[in-house]
Amino acid sequence: MSRLYRRWAFDSAALDLALRQAGVSLHERLGREPAAMRYVCSLRLGEPPTIEPVTLRLELDPTLRFKLDAVSSWTPALIDELAATGAVDSIDFKALYRGTTVDQSADPVLYQRVVKAFPDAWLEDPDVVDPATAEVLADQHERITWDANIHSVSDIEQLPFPPRMVNIKPSRLGGLRPLCVAYDHCASSGIGAYGGGQSELGPGRGQAQYLASLFHPDTPNDLAPADYNLARPPAGLPGSPLLPNLDPVGFRTRP
Repeated sequence: MSRLYRRWAFDSAALDLALRQAGVSLHERLGREPAAMRYVCSLRLGEPPTIEPVTLRLELDPTLRFKLDAVSSWTPALIDELAATGAVDSIDFKALYRGTTVDQSADPVLYQRVVKAFPDAWLEDPDVVDPATAEVLADQHERITWDANIHSVSDIEQLPFPPRMVNIKPSRLGGLRPLCVAYDHCASSGIGAYGGGQSELGPGRGQAQYLASLFHPDTPNDLAPADYNLARPPAGLPGSPLLPNLDPVGFRTRP
């Protein structure tokens, strides 16, 4: 995976340099008008989990939407509290991770509670192989999305069932050409897309927001302003939808 991340770092920098040398912006070169990007704030709720990280941010912006990592320690009471906010757009089951700090094993009880409590939320990276969780999700395929396993068009084509939505992360695709191929494939196949961040440094976060504003501005992009990742975010962060402040040339946003 680190090779893919590095390839994207080089490709995005080379793209920015080439556009600057040509005196043109990425959106002008593509003939696409940037649009305000809808975003969600991605959170884990601690251990033991509480609703405090959500309510803290809703106090700053009552219109904020969330993507939450579901874990087996979520209690029914916490799930009810989260559902009552009406602010949850996506639930991430993290079932495709192995050997990381965010691994979450198949848990049919958790899945059943989440499916029932959040009937309109996207369900990202669930376990559809384990018989018990697969049964819970049998009639939920239209709202299942995929992220951690998407590195190429081939990965999209090999999903267990045709998706309505996938997470297209430039760093996971590993280069400009495979990213463009993935965008084209989703467009021609009628598959929705949203973007996600991976704690990018320097201009990387702005570049991911830039791409989202061009290719999928109206989906739940996991690209909230980076300060929402702080334990206590500051007041006054730009709300959603967010129109990236684009440089007049090149492939980057202004701070």
